[in-house]
Amino acid sequence: MNTAPRPLLDRFGRVHTDLRVSLTDRCNLRCTYCMPAEGLDWLPKAEVLSDDEVVRLVRIAVERLGIASVRLTGGEPLLRRGLPELVGRITALGPEVSLTTNGIGLARTAGALKEAGLHRVNVSLDTLRPERYAEITRRDRIADVLAGLAAAQAAGLAPVKVNAVPVRGVNDDEILGLAAFAAEHGYRMRFIESMPLDAQGAWDRAKMITADEILAVLSTRWDLVPVGRHGNAPAEEWRIAGTDTVIGVIASVTRPFCGGCDRVRLTADGQLRNCLFATEESDLRVLLRGGAGDDRIEEAWRNTIARKGPGHDINSAGFVRPDRPMSAIGG
Repeated sequence: MNTAPRPLLDRFGRVHTDLRVSLTDRCNLRCTYCMPAEGLDWLPKAEVLSDDEVVRLVRIAVERLGIASVRLTGGEPLLRRGLPELVGRITALGPEVSLTTNGIGLARTAGALKEAGLHRVNVSLDTLRPERYAEITRRDRIADVLAGLAAAQAAGLAPVKVNAVPVRGVNDDEILGLAAFAAEHGYRMRFIESMPLDAQGAWDRAKMITADEILAVLSTRWDLVPVGRHGNAPAEEWRIAGTDTVIGVIASVTRPFCGGCDRVRLTADGQLRNCLFATEESDLRVLLRGGAGDDRIEEAWRNTIARKGPGHDINSAGFVRPDRPMSAIGG
């Protein structure tokens, strides 16, 4: 008879049930807040986990560690060949599976991903202005993103979430416009405070639009009713009074939610991270390829989570940026 998995606990009593899996570090955009115009040195193919390796690690996580939700990230995960087949293999293991994407390519894959068992998508979109989108991403692809959003909704990948990072002097004048766009189309808008995870190291706290500023702007147009936070979800949510429209704000910097964090991250090259801002990793790939059994891999996973700190310390003088940028960690 199957027994329930032993919870994946850290020393602060936090139970980890949410796994973020990066499928590639590659991306087809060159967003100014993420990487330089020429891109980055991508991982060699041999260093990226194979489909079988990804599935094995997710199986161990679900069956032995109690992981209940898996989010597939990148880089840009839609660049992973055979993605619908991989999604199908992961969903067959039982977790809820979602995807974070820039939306390029989603129009042609949304149906197949839904058929494979994908539950929902988060799509990054920082502006509705074509010329500004091209300036931010260094690519003229906003039409593809808008088509991808519509296709995801039509396929039933709901709720379709739209993620935007407002930056002072860049796109902070579009907070109301983005929220209205999402409400009009039935998407769920989420604004995210910018974080020091760009490859260039150019993050400037003074340019970060805080959660309080975002809410102040939204309140100039709508009455917002607090919804709160669902479980350990990162977003605090508000409902526009008199409607079913919900807007989320992720205040990773000014109102960190580390005390309730239930997330663990696996990079595309098989490195396990117990925090988005971790400065050390555990190499699961070397165990996989060295013939380690499931017991040994489970032990390594538990040891990594046991070393997790109380928080990311962004707001302390001792904060140290991780060596990897967001595109290499996985969003």
